[in-house]
Amino acid sequence: MKELITAENRKKISEVLFYIALTIELLVMIVEKSNYPFFIESYVFRVTFLLTIAAAFLKERNKKEWIIVFAVLAFSLLCYKLSGKNDLLRVAAFMMAARDIDTTKAMKYVFYISAAGFAIIMLLSVFGILGEVVLVEDFGRGSSSERRFVFGFGHPNTLLGSVFALLLMWIWIYGKKSGILSHAFVTFLAISAAVITRSRTGLAVIAITLVFTYALRIVPKISGVRISYILESIFSPVFCMLFAVLAAGFAENAYTGGGIPAPSFYWGLDDKLNQRLSNLYYGVDAHGGMLSNWKLFALPGSDGYFDMGWNRLFYWYGIIPTVVIGLAILAVIYVCYMRRDIWTVLLVFSVSLYTIVEATFVTRYIGRDFFLIIAGAYLAEFIRKMTAEAEIKEVNTNV
Repeated sequence: MKELITAENRKKISEVLFYIALTIELLVMIVEKSNYPFFIESYVFRVTFLLTIAAAFLKERNKKEWIIVFAVLAFSLLCYKLSGKNDLLRVAAFMMAARDIDTTKAMKYVFYISAAGFAIIMLLSVFGILGEVVLVEDFGRGSSSERRFVFGFGHPNTLLGSVFALLLMWIWIYGKKSGILSHAFVTFLAISAAVITRSRTGLAVIAITLVFTYALRIVPKISGVRISYILESIFSPVFCMLFAVLAAGFAENAYTGGGIPAPSFYWGLDDKLNQRLSNLYYGVDAHGGMLSNWKLFALPGSDGYFDMGWNRLFYWYGIIPTVVIGLAILAVIYVCYMRRDIWTVLLVFSVSLYTIVEATFVTRYIGRDFFLIIAGAYLAEFIRKMTAEAEIKEVNTNV
């Protein structure tokens, strides 16, 4: 029996459990994006949670790592008990299960499963089986008959968000090695998606992402420039969280007179963002998106929807959990610096930038958040480094 329960076998079993959970999460995500009714997702999420928690506990860890594991789970469980949302608990288990996973292999798996699923959604709409190809309605931009393509995804922003996710995965997996023709083809597809969905913010974010991609491809030495990592640490999460605070405060002041005094350009910015700032006030019951209504830990019922993703983090989960998420992002960027991994920094930047205006990645569907695989692996590396340094200091002190 002992011969079967070896470290190598535990590692293999853990990896199998992780991939089973990942596959289920991806399939649920694809079904959800298709707008096909799916009523048992909460039960499915319990299954994937059990699979990932089992995978996480099969990992070999030292004493200090186990203390951190239980502390993270306890914190996530507290968030669940206070808010009624188990998202952070599930995410924590998933990221712990991603430790020691071959990130490139896993990202390729997510990329091709997602691409195949999205292609099926589009084909089903084209052949009239499920979903609309085009929506003609009032999208809140001054026209009652605006025409935007959806190809079965239910909303043009959902289609664009899906293409954006594929773009980011392709850049991370293939961007640093692919030739000019591959980059040109991917650029054409991404820009075309933004044009047919008429997503102005999406087009801007995609354009910025592609410009940085070209820069990194042409000048690979950027990966060794320390300031690149420092600037990203300032942008993600500091600037993004500050923008969320100001947006919530400005919106509150504009509609109630409280909050933070709104600048003169507030309404112009709100118009450019398609009334996303105003929606912080109107979007949920009791105006939960307002700054004064944020809680240290979110309370039950904080589950309304609005577009701005960083604001949704504060509203859905609370101030303290969002700050913890910000610290985790900083730890990932630190590991990127140690590895000189500028391509993951670009991924963090692009997701953070997109999340300022869209909430695609602030979701209960882990299958959308492909970057959690990388974050889980990098945070595990950060923890191992910190605990190892602590042990060295302890030994030196005793000597």
